[in-house]
Amino acid sequence: MMERQAVQAEKQLPEARRCNFNEVSYGYTADQAMSEASRCLQCNDAPCSSMCPVEIDIPRFIHAISGGKFDEAIGVIKEKNSLPCVTGRVCPQEVQCQSTCIMGRAGEAISIGLLERFVADREQENGVKVPMKNPGTGTKVAVIGAGPAGLTAAADLAKLGHDVTVFEALHTSGGVLAYGIPEFRLPKNIVRSEVEYVKNLGVHFDMNVLIGKLFEIRELLDEERFNAVFIGSGAGLPNFLRLPGENLNGVYSANEFLMRVNMMRAFSYPEYDTPVKKGRRVAVIGGGNVAMDSARCALRLGAEKVYVVYRRSKGELPARHEESEHAEEEGIEFLYLTNPSKFLGDEKGNLTQICLARMELGEKDESGRRRPTVIDDSEFCLDVDQVIIAVGQRPNNTIPQTTEGLEVSRRGTIVVDPETLETSIPGVYAGGDVVSGAATVISAMAAGKRVASAIHEKFG
Repeated sequence: MMERQAVQAEKQLPEARRCNFNEVSYGYTADQAMSEASRCLQCNDAPCSSMCPVEIDIPRFIHAISGGKFDEAIGVIKEKNSLPCVTGRVCPQEVQCQSTCIMGRAGEAISIGLLERFVADREQENGVKVPMKNPGTGTKVAVIGAGPAGLTAAADLAKLGHDVTVFEALHTSGGVLAYGIPEFRLPKNIVRSEVEYVKNLGVHFDMNVLIGKLFEIRELLDEERFNAVFIGSGAGLPNFLRLPGENLNGVYSANEFLMRVNMMRAFSYPEYDTPVKKGRRVAVIGGGNVAMDSARCALRLGAEKVYVVYRRSKGELPARHEESEHAEEEGIEFLYLTNPSKFLGDEKGNLTQICLARMELGEKDESGRRRPTVIDDSEFCLDVDQVIIAVGQRPNNTIPQTTEGLEVSRRGTIVVDPETLETSIPGVYAGGDVVSGAATVISAMAAGKRVASAIHEKFG
């Protein structure tokens, strides 16, 4: 009889992992991967593949794993996905490919993400193979941003034979993969190795270059320096709450906090001399993956108490279930139906308290979720010395402000043709968070693939 329950990967115990930044999940062994892959029914209509944003042939790579053909499996994945070590860890498979798995109707869905991670990690250990590329086309493409959208577009374009240069504002590649996602979810050596694969495809990287300042978009197109430009610069500016006391010492945006911890390795002090406040009592505002990452980082930095403050109920929590579950296991307290009203400080300008109001859910809003409203006379305050605001990000406006004729929405996102992702400027494309607003890594990668295909069709 076929096993209905998924094979579970070993994890660090909560009491151990809350004290370190090592990866939480150990992933599958070869035997575990083959056992889990053998549960796949190999459905003819492959509903899992239809839900994959980058269109991986999921049944085919799982079938290869079940027979121990691991090299074949990673080859199938890399036909569509150039960052499988990343997506195997951070892609929300539970609401995409795994959500349609037939096995999930009577038991547990196939653990597609863990299987992808297994063969991708195995390839990293045994040596990454660089695929054959198409003959050179002579087309030159500039990619702005070395995040998941930019890396994906660059890799696909290079494999198609185009000459690609990636311009990155920071000193290291990866975008949100490097500065936003903690080591315990996505080790930075994994990000570096995935970037190295893209480099080995022949992609050139030009670091510490802020497009809109050092070069403007139209300069990249002038004199045929580049035939096409892809803007994949992400959404790196934090949203704030505009509440009294938000400028007190000890109040961070999640962007700044996570960048100090993840990219600048503040957790490795004094080996890395990066300043970051290590709060004793910490409140994180928000309910998404960024909020979970911030809360769990604060805990690992030594906080005695960490709260997650979310204005809706647990059922509306937008974070991946796995991440909120891990946070709860590690001792983080969730304050649902609660919203901040102000921050209080001492005479030196240091944060001392957060004041919160109880909420109740009313009618549905434009997002389809019930709108939270304040309950009268419900305010209370908590003693905290650090607050991390994780209520979303928006695109930086440097490129729109310096690019005449580039159409931008009221939200600051770049407007594109829905089919080709070409902007209002011919030859200039955009995709990922700079178009959609802050979203998932895999959706940004899907946009990068679409742009690569559109550029190839027009210029190839």
